Amino acid sequence: MNRKFISIIILLVIIPLLGINYYSNTLAVNFEGSREVIFKIDEGESANAIVYNLRNERLIDNGFAFRFYIFLKKLENKFQIGEYKLYAGMKMEDIANILTSKNALREIKITIIEDWDSKKIAEYLEERKLAKKDDFLKIVNGGSQKWLEIYDFLKDKPALTGLEGYLFPDTYQVYIDSNAKEIIEKMLDNFNKKLNKDLREEIKSQSKTIFEILIMASLVEKEARKNEDRKIVADVFYKRLKIGKALESCATINYILGNNKKLSFEDTKIKSPYNTYINPGLPPGPICNPSLSSIKAAIYPEKTNYWYFLSKDDGEIIFSKTIEEHNRNKAKYLK
Repeated sequence: MNRKFISIIILLVIIPLLGINYYSNTLAVNFEGSREVIFKIDEGESANAIVYNLRNERLIDNGFAFRFYIFLKKLENKFQIGEYKLYAGMKMEDIANILTSKNALREIKITIIEDWDSKKIAEYLEERKLAKKDDFLKIVNGGSQKWLEIYDFLKDKPALTGLEGYLFPDTYQVYIDSNAKEIIEKMLDNFNKKLNKDLREEIKSQSKTIFEILIMASLVEKEARKNEDRKIVADVFYKRLKIGKALESCATINYILGNNKKLSFEDTKIKSPYNTYINPGLPPGPICNPSLSSIKAAIYPEKTNYWYFLSKDDGEIIFSKTIEEHNRNKAKYLK
């Protein structure tokens, strides 16, 4: 083999290596500030598909260079399933390391819906393969006392009640290997921020507790979809509490039954402390995890002359001032 041929071979190897080294140590895309991208790798996705998606998301400029880099580093079969927070402008080398490192703190986005109770949240997290349903519920229902020193908003909560009502509904970024305790703490931290100083002072000025407000807010959340309706529903419930009249909230019966159906007369006679048809006053605890809107409605109800309300199939609420008017509305709308 002559020296000229050897030199050509060396150049064919060295030049691409130098190019890959350049790309891996410079920006992989044009300057775009710090644009954030949640990049997902699905089970069974090939390296070629991953490279294509990176290029499509404008996280890399040169798909060939990235493909050649992972070939040289023997990373083609080391991509890890999950969701990752990446940024425009990251070095190609950093992107490759993040997507292939078993120790990388991969993140996934979860959304806890307003009005979900703890059981629904537990089922959702298990579906996302983040936490076992039973593990989550065990902590929610029995492990709250250890957080009393961390979260002062729990101090007026009865000792034997769990964290229902405090698991703030929102969208969260969590590590894919998070456990139930870590996810719960994220929700409690969020609740701590959302229930700000002004709201807490207002609750205190009304001689109410945060726990009582959350119970009311959970009822309001389940009964009304619109913000303006929530404030009126809260007022109706507060007026009933004041005179010792049963709240008669269908939502509390569905909480007992664990579903969301049109109730029968027999359903309203179920023996349970959560049955607000046969027990006056608030139920023993929240029946879901309410939104900030419902919490504010429970703190700042709108004063009206209404004493009754019903919900149509489309979610519209019809309010009534008298039982006679309410009965006419039931005959008209609840067929």
